[in-house]
Amino acid sequence: MCSIFGIQSKSIPVETLRACFDRTVSRGPDMSRLEEVPCGYLGFHRLAIMGLDERGMQPFHLQEDRVVCNGELYGFRPLRDRLMARYELVSQSDCEILLPLYREYGLEMFRTLDAEFALILYDAKRNSLVAARDPIGIRPLYYGTLADGGMAFASEPKNLLGLCETILPFPPGCYWADGGFVRYADPARVDQFVMEDEDTVCARLRTLLMDGVKKRLDADAPLGFLLSGGLDSSLVCAIAQRELDRPIRTFAVGMDVDAIDLKYARMVADYIGSEHTEVIITREDVLEALPTVVELLGTYDITTIRASMGMYLVCRYIHEHTDIRVLLTGEISDELFGYKYTDFAPDAAAFQEEAEKRIRELHMYDVLRADRCISVNSLEARVPFGDLAFVRYAMSIDPTLKMNRHNMGKYLIRKAFAQDHLLPDAILWRQKAAFSDAVGHSMVDDLKELAESRYADGEAAEKCARYTHARPFTKESLLYRELFETYYPGQSGMIVDFWMPNKAWPGCNVNDPSARVLSNYGASGV
Repeated sequence: MCSIFGIQSKSIPVETLRACFDRTVSRGPDMSRLEEVPCGYLGFHRLAIMGLDERGMQPFHLQEDRVVCNGELYGFRPLRDRLMARYELVSQSDCEILLPLYREYGLEMFRTLDAEFALILYDAKRNSLVAARDPIGIRPLYYGTLADGGMAFASEPKNLLGLCETILPFPPGCYWADGGFVRYADPARVDQFVMEDEDTVCARLRTLLMDGVKKRLDADAPLGFLLSGGLDSSLVCAIAQRELDRPIRTFAVGMDVDAIDLKYARMVADYIGSEHTEVIITREDVLEALPTVVELLGTYDITTIRASMGMYLVCRYIHEHTDIRVLLTGEISDELFGYKYTDFAPDAAAFQEEAEKRIRELHMYDVLRADRCISVNSLEARVPFGDLAFVRYAMSIDPTLKMNRHNMGKYLIRKAFAQDHLLPDAILWRQKAAFSDAVGHSMVDDLKELAESRYADGEAAEKCARYTHARPFTKESLLYRELFETYYPGQSGMIVDFWMPNKAWPGCNVNDPSARVLSNYGASGV
């Protein structure tokens, strides 16, 4: 996971810019460069994944144009071969083809990419920067305005602290050029539903997910897999194991006292024959890591922070004990096919509207969590359920089929793989448990107890009332907000609000984001 940086200004000392950019050197520890362009500066911290030698170092040049990109362009090799007939390409990096593509297609290039990316490009004809982000926002990008009116872009908000008064997430599916944002893609939007029968839908989902996993196995650096024992990560691991000619390396994390998922992850690992590692964490590990996790995330959101505790600690273990550079994960399935709370959706239209909202906001929640927990440990995240073809098709399915009509969430995905026997039935048809709960119920309880010990009731109410945007509403949310303000003072607008179930729905008017508080949680945590 690399780090990129772009400043459209010459008024700031280069030493200051370098210090700001180096706050994210862990995203790209292999090589670093801050390069001047006529309108400002471009910076790149490299984590070598494709084209591992020095020729893959960015910024890439094509005459006067320059580009830095944190991304993976899937299926780039045939495209690279075609472009080499007209352009001199010197590396095996996928991102080097961006400048020739920009010459060919201009700003329309972004519509053509099958990629997870954030990029900043210096266009010599414009004598200006151009920036863009993938349609879901899997790769991070933030922006702000400098004191002299110039624009600033960076992989993480911490790069822009002290440079910009207000820092905001770059909107997914957009590019910035000629002083304004243009939306080039919105995968959440559906103009017409695919009115196919259940069997046809399941067959198509199976094909698209298989393809999404396969293309993400292409890397010149070692691969690993996060395995929770839930449906989504288990499917990713099982598909990958079928495709590769060697045992994949899987990693699971759990509390030392009441881990729920470790036994299920072990069951999957034994079934598919992976080289499996369990990372056991304690109450002390969690509480000690909390400030670090809030800082690396740049959020105060309750469920994001809870779910990040185990993910950060397992990724730290992988960084410290293995040579793995790329991790495949199971994020984005819930937003497409439903959470426990979406069982309460009053109708199909409401279910679809909620899915659209969640996909558009993913970059602030689950995708943010995966990126930061993985990248701070000098690893790259790949998300097969975020494959654009898969997302666009899943969003276009008649929402009546996606609702929980069988007393089994994500029924379509389960049925899609029922005949493959990639997984044991006990996993394929297991009820969902939220990751923050499945690491161990005690972990969330420990965090709540910490918050309870910090504030008296009256003190907590008074402190919560001081905030106008995304006001904390429990002692735990107040604790996270105060930690956030320590690291990102006045920047709460980077997150639209707390992630919570849709309180307008019956059964969802709760004050905690955990599925544990819902009446339909049932055997999910067993």
